[in-house]
Amino acid sequence: MAATAERERLEDTVLQPIRRPSRAHDAILVLLGLVALWGLFAWSVQLRRGLIVTGMRDVVIWGLYITNFVFFIGISHAGTLISAILRVTQAGWRTSVTRMAEVITAVALMVGAIQIVFDLGRPDRLLNVFIYGRFQSPLIWDVFAVTTYLTGSMIYLYLPLIPDLALLRDRLAGIAPRWQQAMYRILAAGWTGTESQQRFLHRAINIMMILIIPIAVSVHTVVSWVFAMTLRPGWNSTAFGPYFVVGAIFSGTAAIITAMVIFRRLFHLEEWVTVKQFRYLGYLMLGLTLIYAYFTLGEYLTVWYKLPGEEKHLLELLFIGDRAPLFWFFVLGGLVAPALLVALPWTRTISGIVAASILVNIAMWLKRFIIVVPTLQVPLMPFDFGRYSPTWVEWSVTVGSFGWFLFLYALFARFFPLISIWEVVEEQEKRAPVLVPALASRGAEGDGGRGSPVAAGVLRVSGGEE
Repeated sequence: MAATAERERLEDTVLQPIRRPSRAHDAILVLLGLVALWGLFAWSVQLRRGLIVTGMRDVVIWGLYITNFVFFIGISHAGTLISAILRVTQAGWRTSVTRMAEVITAVALMVGAIQIVFDLGRPDRLLNVFIYGRFQSPLIWDVFAVTTYLTGSMIYLYLPLIPDLALLRDRLAGIAPRWQQAMYRILAAGWTGTESQQRFLHRAINIMMILIIPIAVSVHTVVSWVFAMTLRPGWNSTAFGPYFVVGAIFSGTAAIITAMVIFRRLFHLEEWVTVKQFRYLGYLMLGLTLIYAYFTLGEYLTVWYKLPGEEKHLLELLFIGDRAPLFWFFVLGGLVAPALLVALPWTRTISGIVAASILVNIAMWLKRFIIVVPTLQVPLMPFDFGRYSPTWVEWSVTVGSFGWFLFLYALFARFFPLISIWEVVEEQEKRAPVLVPALASRGAEGDGGRGSPVAAGVLRVSGGEE
């Protein structure tokens, strides 16, 4: 009875934003939609007048758009890679946060891929990649890698969603609009929860979680090779592959934490998204901070020690030049401060971990800017340094891109549950047979067999501190 009551309470809480969406959620969707539309307006100006309205020229040929591309592809590792690793390791605490992570992957890939179209200037030029592209070019590798990753991520998001889609189909029958009921009925694919369906679903999820890990690693490795295969100071590095992959997981973990705190408060999910999830992801972010700091130190120390050619100009630009404020904010605000916030016990709270994640999100976007722009500013011939200052069009498209990312994420939350209900319940059922006898025995020894802890807390689907 207790398990049934807990499951019903979980379903009611998670499905409430879908069954009766709040005015606050609708207002947020409208606001984000307006921001996204402003980005489209700015892009329409660029389409009419050309790339002359941007700050990019024949010296600094890449700017905010490529920065956004690398950033969004990076945070896309939040979902499929982290979720898959946690599934492989059978970490029970992950059940209430994996879907939030998987949605980040799908949305970030869609928004990240469109940045290439913005950077090309004219969308029709994208066809030239397929018509005249050569397989020797890392840009072609990038197209295939991102397309494969997006396809795999959509499948990996959809498969665990099927049982919850069937739940929505049944619970919202006669309540939701007809088109919405039809959508759930089609997407549920006839799911009734039979033993054969469950066996097939688990097998499919297991196959995808194994496949998606190497695909995710290969994607950001290929993204890094777009830079590393180019003869430019700061890019001529054999470590760019693992450096970019670690940075992607680092920023992706921070993105998950930020999303968790927003929807935890907005949808009242405090009972299932607890301090435990924040702390565990905080520990993961701390470990990745140290690894990324190690790569960063190795990357710049070896160059500084030898100071070959144009590398000297690049380091001067980063350490003491025009880009120094961005570089040192990345180091201090993106590596040192987050590490301290998570490592120190008195700041290892939800607020402290979220603050660390926000700093990491900002700093890792700046890091992508530092990788892209300053290198192109360094002259390869004895001329003046290149100059780049983003225009209002680029800033507007960038803000609009983040608006689209948040809008699509909030739109998903409007129609689909952000917690995988069946996985939380399944984890509860796996833990219950072990925990019930243990707590019952403890109750018998400690309070004469009254055993009140069992009825009070064993079957809670909370994922909290055990």
